Amino acid sequence: MSPVCGICGHAGEHRAHVAREMMFGLRDPFTYLECAGCGCVQLVDPPRDPARYYPDDYYAYAEPAAGPLDGLKDRLKRHRARARLTGGDPLGALVLRLAGTAPQLEWLAWMELGFEASILDVGCGAGELLHKLRRDGFRDLRGIDPFVAGDLDLGDGVRVHRRALADHDDRHDLVMLHHSLEHMPDQRGVFAHLRRVVRPGGWLLIRVPVADGLAWREYGVDWVQLDAPRHLYLHTVGSLDRLAEGAGFARRRVLHDSTGFQFWGSEQYRRDVPLRDPDTGRSRPDGSLFDRGRLAGFERRAAELNAAGDGDQAAFFFQAPGG
Repeated sequence: MSPVCGICGHAGEHRAHVAREMMFGLRDPFTYLECAGCGCVQLVDPPRDPARYYPDDYYAYAEPAAGPLDGLKDRLKRHRARARLTGGDPLGALVLRLAGTAPQLEWLAWMELGFEASILDVGCGAGELLHKLRRDGFRDLRGIDPFVAGDLDLGDGVRVHRRALADHDDRHDLVMLHHSLEHMPDQRGVFAHLRRVVRPGGWLLIRVPVADGLAWREYGVDWVQLDAPRHLYLHTVGSLDRLAEGAGFARRRVLHDSTGFQFWGSEQYRRDVPLRDPDTGRSRPDGSLFDRGRLAGFERRAAELNAAGDGDQAAFFFQAPGG
């Protein structure tokens, strides 16, 4: 009997793929199925001991800077945020012209959310993005993550709580999941609870790797963002739409935001070099197998794929009904 897709329920013949754990070079094999219906790639044999694959130095839990925000750079970035979100800040407008914007400002500007918005970051790790939003002038900020060691105080009342989404009941204008959804086993349950914590007319921003991009087609099980076995579900645009619509959300926008990482990371895996190779420390481009010219080429190619809607990760903007 063919396994049933956990997203769309399709029970036809799915493609099987065997991928290895390669971030830390453990090389343990895991089986994924690629749904013949919605295209979602999903882990079928999750590890009995997930902690083995989330060591203490896992990148998401590195604590961000906290404490007072009174440096010159912080003040300039706050002016920039005011100029981008409200206008009428000449100094901020100058900073925007000279230094450019920031992704979080573009997301919030597009959703027309101001500094008074209540924002929740789900699976936020140690709260790096919350720290940036606090610096930009937002105050009603909270983060939750069941895997942080304990609650974290980022200052000015901004906190990260050691808590699962199912244990959070407050409602927010914006709920964000930045590369955390793919780690969650109960995808339908996650969306059902998200529907309860997003206010009527509010926003859900989900950023995930997507398995209908060129990187998956080109690299297969060497695709760096497959990230076995930490990533349980690698969605396509269609499979994520199906989940969101089933919970009552309407997609308003999808923005591909992939980087050259999809190429240099996957090329490392193709050469059997772990992302955190203990001999070379290669976990970022400046310690890469490739020279600067090749890395720049990867970034240009990523930008082209994003423009064509074929990158390996995307930001999805969903809106709740009502409001």
